[in-house]
Amino acid sequence: MTQQRGCFITLEGIEGVGKSTNSLAVVRTLEAAGLSVVHTREPGGTELAERLRDLLLAVDKEPVEPLAELLLMFAGRAQHLERLIRPALARGQWVVCDRFTDATYAYQGGGRQLDEAQIAALEALVHGDLQPDLTLFLDLPVEEGLKRISDRPHDRFEQEAVEFFERVRQAYLVRAERFDRFVIVDAAQSLPDVQAAIAARLQVFLAARRSAASTVDGGGQH
Repeated sequence: MTQQRGCFITLEGIEGVGKSTNSLAVVRTLEAAGLSVVHTREPGGTELAERLRDLLLAVDKEPVEPLAELLLMFAGRAQHLERLIRPALARGQWVVCDRFTDATYAYQGGGRQLDEAQIAALEALVHGDLQPDLTLFLDLPVEEGLKRISDRPHDRFEQEAVEFFERVRQAYLVRAERFDRFVIVDAAQSLPDVQAAIAARLQVFLAARRSAASTVDGGGQH
């Protein structure tokens, strides 16, 4: 019997929207439904990719060129995909990832204003037609997001100007409009309300997956 591929769920958003906290809530909801879940993040996810993350986030004297930043992002992603994400999905596990390639289109495309065609070429090279099955976009006005992180040390990205994050948010909104896998969650709500909204969307997604699986299983044997 062929092992059914797991589902790939990503969380996206600008700084301060609560991706890390809410990704844990997603994992808990899925595990409560009896699923085996791998929780990971980008940049990062493997030992080598985490070292690349450190390079990308470090505040250093030498500026990181936008193209170098883009290539480092995809280098870490290639390692992450082959060493963790693809094997987990092949085992039938569900993968919950804090950011993925949508973040590259938002940050390096929107924020850094790199050519989207360059990003698309790297996307095709690194992961081809593998895309998230569901993307939860936690949306929040930029000023509010930056206010939420104002009392912690800032990494290299978090030090960017408000205008940078406005471009990032707009790029996310464009992708949310373009792809059906996106679900926009209002992250300006209280945390319990955000998590309730996420749980409700996950229940709809799980029900649709179960229905699709039962249709396939009931389709007869060949």
